[in-house]
Amino acid sequence: MPLYIPDNLPAIEILKQENIFVEDIHTQLSRTLKIALLNLMPLKIITETDFVRLFSHTPLPVEIDFIKIKSHQSRNTYPEHLNVFYKNFEDIRNKRYDGMIITGAPVELIDFEKVDYWNELKEIFDWTSEHVGSSLYICWGAQAALYHFYGIPKYQLKKKMFGVFKHRINEHGIQLFRGFDDEFYVPHSRHTEIKKEDILKVPELKLLSESDESGVYLVMAKGGREIFITGHSEYASNTLETEYFRDKNKGLPIEIPVNYYVDDTPEKGYVARWHAHAQLLFENWLNYYVKNP
Repeated sequence: MPLYIPDNLPAIEILKQENIFVEDIHTQLSRTLKIALLNLMPLKIITETDFVRLFSHTPLPVEIDFIKIKSHQSRNTYPEHLNVFYKNFEDIRNKRYDGMIITGAPVELIDFEKVDYWNELKEIFDWTSEHVGSSLYICWGAQAALYHFYGIPKYQLKKKMFGVFKHRINEHGIQLFRGFDDEFYVPHSRHTEIKKEDILKVPELKLLSESDESGVYLVMAKGGREIFITGHSEYASNTLETEYFRDKNKGLPIEIPVNYYVDDTPEKGYVARWHAHAQLLFENWLNYYVKNP
């Protein structure tokens, strides 16, 4: 089935070059899965395209509303783009959604309460409990939601968790993992972590997947109404490379992303080994937690 997104969204032209069929919202079918995507990432068009690409490969019709934080001014996306394609929270406050995604954000090293949009984000978190079928919280979004709902703290790492890491499933038979191999790979790009022992102290939380190297990966609560993911399964193939050279050119202390380049040599190119897992993850989320909660 096609994916229904706002007419003229920049992601459309990018995805057409990848032979992905999309239609504008005015031609949608009578019943689509309505997804709200709160985009906290600085390069919003890149993040939009990452998620649209994943949804466009599913057989389910999906309608996406892009949401922005009103109490924070984005410095990396043109205001005209935000005005045309994004809604504020008050625009959707009285709506209901089948699913919602809250992305990561580059504010890991700031205490949650000191993030300039923390109060607005807390209001959105609470709103999801009554207005969203299943919410998917990603990277810093997952850390923030776990802290808000369950008091789980985050901890600063000695160095950035950066690369593609092997993960395992702790509890088989979960529909979210249908079709998964016993081991799979996920990109991570973060300066903080949540700890397994903190998750295990909270009876409402289930630690469903982790990595020996990158730690906690996927936590679930309320039968899948809340799903917390610490990695970036949505990343495009070249995103880690872009981040690596960005930080390197800024003179920041960054190491070559783990398990990404052939022989750990950027000149030999990268190997993307997480896309099949990512597609299954999002298809399973749509099928079993959004469409049929």
